[in-house]
Amino acid sequence: MNGQQEKFFSGFVTIVGLPNVGKSSLMNALVGEKVAIVSSRPQTTRNRIMGVLTHENNQIVFLDTPGIHNPRTKLGEYMMQSVQGALDGMDCILMLSDVSHITEKDLAIARDLSGKKTPKILALNKIDLVHPEKVLAATASFAEAGFDEIIPISAKTGSGLDVLLENLRKILPEGPRYFPDDMITDQPERVICAEIIREKALRHLRDEVPHGIGVEILGITAIRDGLTEIHANVYCEREAHKGIIIGHHGTMLQTIGTEARMDIERLLDCHVNLKLWVKIRNDWRNNASDLKNLGYEK
Repeated sequence: MNGQQEKFFSGFVTIVGLPNVGKSSLMNALVGEKVAIVSSRPQTTRNRIMGVLTHENNQIVFLDTPGIHNPRTKLGEYMMQSVQGALDGMDCILMLSDVSHITEKDLAIARDLSGKKTPKILALNKIDLVHPEKVLAATASFAEAGFDEIIPISAKTGSGLDVLLENLRKILPEGPRYFPDDMITDQPERVICAEIIREKALRHLRDEVPHGIGVEILGITAIRDGLTEIHANVYCEREAHKGIIIGHHGTMLQTIGTEARMDIERLLDCHVNLKLWVKIRNDWRNNASDLKNLGYEK
């Protein structure tokens, strides 16, 4: 032993891309735990969400961002501000594209990123769904975009994730251990609980309803050892949507609540009594006060 401490490397990596390319699934796979909700709906992620991966001599702090889109509401504007804010001061930008469906919008994002001096890696996701020739064609289409590496992956199967992590670790500067070894996200429990409820609603509701769903946790109370009670409001924008969320004889709300409760029990490691109410807030996505109350703040 020479008494010298081994060097430690750490840094922040922002994950960006279009909606539904698998950004949240990728971060969950890299961190090894579910820290961001996942659904097939566009714009599932509304906030910038942090995931932390710590190894013996390095720590990567991932920032999962909302899918890049043209905002039509104040909520959409907030989401795009979250993306822009997450691009500043990063050690690496990780762009994700769906290799089964490369569009001009993907290429436009790549062109926008090309002017940034930050190291940039492109991950081509969902390679499990396409023929290898399509992966080669997609790689060629980004050849002039100035990425340091282009890496084919599958967040679903794990293929290529080891190569991706190896390349990310090469970029990390020498730095501090920003977070404790056992910390995987900075999200408070009440935020995670709200997101879990929203995820279950996204999974079951009709196409016209999910974008107007917001969840507010009213209270989390320990009733006794091993039992916690949670009260939450599920907000929607129209009377007709309220009926859809509740369902015939309350069956839809019961399904959403049962699935959410099971995930929340795993999160909190205790039994949970989850009570949900459905409320109407007209056009809440364009109301600054409502956005603030639901946790969407600049």
